[in-house]
Amino acid sequence: MIQDPKTAAASRLTEQSKTSCDRENTSCALQSEDDSGNENKQKNAPQKRRKRAQTTPRSSKSQNPKADRSSGSRAGTSRDKPEDGEAVTLFEVINMGRNAMKAVIDDWIEAYEKERDPSILDLFNFFIQCCGCKGVVTAEMCHSRDGSNVKSKMIEKQDEALGLHVKRVLAFPWILTVTWPLNGDVEYPLVQSGPSGRWFHSELCDFMSVLVAQFQHNVLFDSYLMNSLLVLLSALSASSVRAFRHTCTLAAVKLLSSLVRVALTLSVGIENSRKMCAVQKSKTRQKNSPQIKGLQKKILELEEKRSEVESMMTVIFREVFIKRYCDALPEIRSICMEELGAWMKNYHTLFLNDGYLKYMGWMMHDKSSEVRLKCVLGLQEIYGDPMLFPKLRLFTVRFKDRFISMTLDKDNEVALQSMKLLVIISNKSKGVLSPSEYTQLFLFVYSSQRPLALVAGELLFLRLLNTSSDLQDGTNEEEDHRQQVVIQLKALLDFYQESKLHQHVVYLVDSLWDCCSALLKDWPTITSILLQDLPSCSGLKDTEVTVVVEILVASVRQAAEGPGLVGRSGGRRVASVKEKKTQVEDGTKLTEYFLEVLPKLIKKFLQREDVVALLMKIPQFFLPDYPLAEKDQLLSELLLAMRAASELHCAADILEGAARSYLSLCEDETSWCSIAQTARDAMLQTWVNQLRLLIEDSVKEGTFSSDVEKTEEILVTIKRVRFFFNCHDMSKWSLFEHLFPLMSVHQSGLPSQVLWEVLQCLCYAMLWSLNASSETLTSKEKALAQRLHLRQFCEGSVQCLCHSDDKVRQQAFLGICDVLTAHSYQTNIWDPTCCGPLLYTPSPKLQRVLLTFLCSHIFVKPETHRQRTDADDSEVEKLEDLHKRRNLLAAFCKLIVHGVLEMSLAAEVFMCYVKYYNDFGDIIKETLCRTRQTDKMASTQTLVLSLHQLFLRLKYEQESGGQPHPGVQTFTSIKELARRFAMTFGDLVKFRECVVMIHRSGIDFVFQGFKQTPDSQTPVHLSYLTILSEFSSKLLKPDKKIMLSYLQKHTVEHITNLREECWQPLGQYRMSLLAAAEAEEVLSHTSSDKKPRPSCTRSKLEGKKSSCAATPTDMTEITGHTSQRPRFSPSTPVANMDPFFVSVAPAVRRLHFDTPVLSTNQDAQEETVDVEL
Repeated sequence: MIQDPKTAAASRLTEQSKTSCDRENTSCALQSEDDSGNENKQKNAPQKRRKRAQTTPRSSKSQNPKADRSSGSRAGTSRDKPEDGEAVTLFEVINMGRNAMKAVIDDWIEAYEKERDPSILDLFNFFIQCCGCKGVVTAEMCHSRDGSNVKSKMIEKQDEALGLHVKRVLAFPWILTVTWPLNGDVEYPLVQSGPSGRWFHSELCDFMSVLVAQFQHNVLFDSYLMNSLLVLLSALSASSVRAFRHTCTLAAVKLLSSLVRVALTLSVGIENSRKMCAVQKSKTRQKNSPQIKGLQKKILELEEKRSEVESMMTVIFREVFIKRYCDALPEIRSICMEELGAWMKNYHTLFLNDGYLKYMGWMMHDKSSEVRLKCVLGLQEIYGDPMLFPKLRLFTVRFKDRFISMTLDKDNEVALQSMKLLVIISNKSKGVLSPSEYTQLFLFVYSSQRPLALVAGELLFLRLLNTSSDLQDGTNEEEDHRQQVVIQLKALLDFYQESKLHQHVVYLVDSLWDCCSALLKDWPTITSILLQDLPSCSGLKDTEVTVVVEILVASVRQAAEGPGLVGRSGGRRVASVKEKKTQVEDGTKLTEYFLEVLPKLIKKFLQREDVVALLMKIPQFFLPDYPLAEKDQLLSELLLAMRAASELHCAADILEGAARSYLSLCEDETSWCSIAQTARDAMLQTWVNQLRLLIEDSVKEGTFSSDVEKTEEILVTIKRVRFFFNCHDMSKWSLFEHLFPLMSVHQSGLPSQVLWEVLQCLCYAMLWSLNASSETLTSKEKALAQRLHLRQFCEGSVQCLCHSDDKVRQQAFLGICDVLTAHSYQTNIWDPTCCGPLLYTPSPKLQRVLLTFLCSHIFVKPETHRQRTDADDSEVEKLEDLHKRRNLLAAFCKLIVHGVLEMSLAAEVFMCYVKYYNDFGDIIKETLCRTRQTDKMASTQTLVLSLHQLFLRLKYEQESGGQPHPGVQTFTSIKELARRFAMTFGDLVKFRECVVMIHRSGIDFVFQGFKQTPDSQTPVHLSYLTILSEFSSKLLKPDKKIMLSYLQKHTVEHITNLREECWQPLGQYRMSLLAAAEAEEVLSHTSSDKKPRPSCTRSKLEGKKSSCAATPTDMTEITGHTSQRPRFSPSTPVANMDPFFVSVAPAVRRLHFDTPVLSTNQDAQEETVDVEL
């Protein structure tokens, strides 16, 4: 807030003229620090404190008014101290620490005891400065005690003529008048950006605490200081000015908190005096002894002081808190609720009752999350005290539902603290929450926020799993522990099955990990229960055994990898040193234990697919650097058990788990890699030999002939090979040569499931071959063989794109895209001096087939002809189908981005940007951005091509008058597509050439080969200019002039009447090119052309040369050369071509963007600008 100089000068004159009057008629002008350097010019109000050379710290005042301490900001990052002997005011000492505060406040108290009125004004000025007010504060004595007369003077108004805000405050016997500029409420010390605001907040709180602590034994009870201070703070806290209201509310509630500490001190003194009095009474028989009378008198004095302090607190609560706890500013409401919780906790005898608790309950419904959080944190402190809990029973019953509903708060911190509050309540009283409410709270263990899930897990553990049984005489301690684990597992299983969330065991284990790790990591006891001969002995059913195994595997994963789950956030991202050490210890224990126990578990549950699928995942979490030592036999037994399970079952979960576990065991860093690799190779060799014999028996003379049993055997063997081929390099077994004959046979006799497995295996074979090119391609012959395999794979997969099974078609398309993308990557990173993969370019036929598949199977509406009875299943199937189509589109777009396919093929993708925005908008936009990064001109040409094709299709559809085709979009949608394309050109300078090229090509597209005749007055494609106008906003002003001239060159030879409806697109496009700065120039040019236009038109009709046509120089300005520019010409007439046929090779030739430079001639106008394309 900046002081008004006129007001300050007038105030100083007033002070000087009144210094000789009586003190009762004195007007005390308290100037701001900017004009007086924090020194009061008034004669009777000395603000400088006594010089303290030894105790007062050192300080350096800021020379910059903007950095002055009156604004509440610091001169630097450190606490600057005043020089020795320099006087310090109350406001200056606020950022010098508690010791400096005590010294200056002691000086102020001494000055107050000598002359209290000037000291009171000094304190008033301190609070005004804390509010950031740089205006003028004047004070006058109140002679009349007539309430009505005084209240009429208490005003707060805005004088807009003078630009001042005036507020009069009654602090009897003073009437304070504060004047400051109207714009001075923008920023004040409490809301300053950066750390300054936080520092000032804490320093002001410290000042109020030190102030009350220093004068609590002398001037606190003089019935003058506190009355004046309370009146001032209550009046300013009710101001309409945010700075006064915020700062003084904070000061008032902190004053009350300091008074609470004074009351507590008095209470302790009263209690001690009563004890001493009781001791004295027990020592002597005289009831009226001097000692006893003295103690009783002291007790009465302390009680009177406490009563007086309580009355002060009541006044502050009534005058400040009740008016400000529902303030419009969330920060003020938050301050009130935070302090109310502290008052209830520290001085519960006065504040902990329903009259004060109701405010806490009401504000839990506040719209600000910070206010709700302060309420919950305050209640946590109150409920955590066992002595205070009985006083909260009625409040708990009234607001229990709100506590539970706040666990669903949109603010994560409020929900977390609400759950912690409910845990505290549950620990204090078990009967407060009902079973249904507990069930509702237990489900938060599946929350996506890990902190909230951990607290819910703690509640679940305390209420359901924290059971203990006393040992009976004669019982075994180990057996008792085992029974205890069984009871806990049963309780956990019951909760899991009742929650009906049967795919979230890992989240349940993660939620219970911190409080229940002893149970979850008790793997010996859990496995001993599972290895019992009769599961019924442990009381577990078959379905419960599966859940126990799933919990076992989840706990192993949690111990090995830590708390990192997909979809769960809020936890710490970096583990501490202690957590890492614990993780290594747990990994060593589980590796050592499960090397011995896991083979037994697999053998016992070998016939159960669900259990085996879970057990096969455990080797993935073994510690890689575990010293194997003399445990080779245990590893061999484990590998044999895993092989037996893989050969017995063909379920996807089992084979995938086995493949990944073998991959972990066969890594080169592990100590058992040689043993595991030998066992894996032996198993794979057996499967490959079996598969080769089966294929040789089934494929004869180019046909597939096999019975059902052998076909099933082939399918199972290929499936096993496919899962391991996904994780392991099986190139040394030459699977491509063994499996490719199945692609050559007549597909009508080959089952679709077998063909799908073969396509995946061949794709993996090509990917592994390309990945290992640096090691395997040591000669040109091997490179030629690899390229031959690549061509054979693509040609064979193309034939499968027409297969009747949709699953086979999609796999063939994905296989082609993935292999071509991998080949492109290898050729880009390969050293050309070495022998590497040979270049393979997809043929035009292959590109056309891929594009046709894209248009016919991806950019289609979901199938609606299927009648589904289950609505939920229908939605799930739609989402799965959409996910598959998104994968197919992403694979095709990768080929465009990596340059495998011609960029012009992306036109079919770009034209579906708006129509399929909800399904594929993000993929198409990313493709557009990536292609623009590769070649922005080619990408822009593709955009233009997509708009032209859509417009031609719409034109053909309108002329033919047939049934609407799904590939045809409306004119509005095409215009919207152009608008979306224009929005992608953010940097106008960077994409200047691209936008100019769009306009030039659009003008050429409209006016190509147009000759005006009586039957054809307008171009056929004139309406395209309306679409083109969407890009006009992306043109720079010089380019708009050039494009306007370029458009005029095409229209000057024709009779154009912009008032006619048929020429409205041209008029609209012309107006879009007119910039505001050059509108007058263009209009004057147009008016000068109005007169010769009739002669020009007349000369055209008479066959004469036009006098207003564009000159060759004008052409040179646009094109940069005098040669004639090639026109856009379709390969076939519009009437004879099929607009829905997707062309690949000729698509690039449809448009000719052959002008490399858009420049200006030396003789051209000065306004023209060279533009490099």
